[in-house]
Amino acid sequence: MSRLRQVLLALPLPFVLIGLWQVGVTQQWELPLDIRMANVPTPLAVLNRLRDFAFGGVIDDAFSGTFATHLWASASRVLTGFTWAALLAVPTGVAMGRSRLVSSAVEPTISLLRPVPVTAWVPLVLIVIGLGSRATVVLVFLACVYPILLNTIAGVKAVPPRLMEAADMLGTKPVARLWRVVLPAALPSILTGMRVALGFGWVIVVVGETVGVTTGFGSVIIEAQQTSKTDLIVAGMAFIGLAGFATDKAMTGLIRVALRDRPLL
Repeated sequence: MSRLRQVLLALPLPFVLIGLWQVGVTQQWELPLDIRMANVPTPLAVLNRLRDFAFGGVIDDAFSGTFATHLWASASRVLTGFTWAALLAVPTGVAMGRSRLVSSAVEPTISLLRPVPVTAWVPLVLIVIGLGSRATVVLVFLACVYPILLNTIAGVKAVPPRLMEAADMLGTKPVARLWRVVLPAALPSILTGMRVALGFGWVIVVVGETVGVTTGFGSVIIEAQQTSKTDLIVAGMAFIGLAGFATDKAMTGLIRVALRDRPLL
């Protein structure tokens, strides 16, 4: 009943927005910031494009039935960059959270690099690595590494001192204390950082796919913009949102499975 209530509460707003969208296009509203609704496709046109992009047989152009190909391309780049970011950020964050020496040595460099937006890295990455999927993976890595790192540091520093004292009283060795006390206690914060990073990955993969690749949702949107297919642009945006939503729910499910017996949650 609680889940049904949440669904029922969430349903009205999307329908209201779609209704306003339809009325705005048919009435050719002109909104602030010179937004002309006459240039926006209707919800029905976008729905037909979604069906054609996913299954084909509706519009029958070069994009018909290519959803799976582009989804696989974008998802593989996001997950690859995210995985590399997690493999680097979690151990580094644990070390910085547990050692003042490591934190003093690494933190100034992190503070210097972190404010640089990922989009500012694009020209350098394209020059150094070249066009293609590898450059996109690097950009996703840069977007994901800092949220995971900062949340790992925060989680490790927030481990209750009494847990460490109890481990010492039981004679737990330093390495075992790290695996049995520090990481389990910091796991909620680490996984939250991973969830945030995964969302950033889907944002940045579109930026990386706008140059030098022929597959992925970003390339679809750019090609649609060049050919003035506004319905395809909106359809690509919708599928990116759905893919990000699905991966976020999957990450949330993994968090619940991993932490279901954790009293610290």
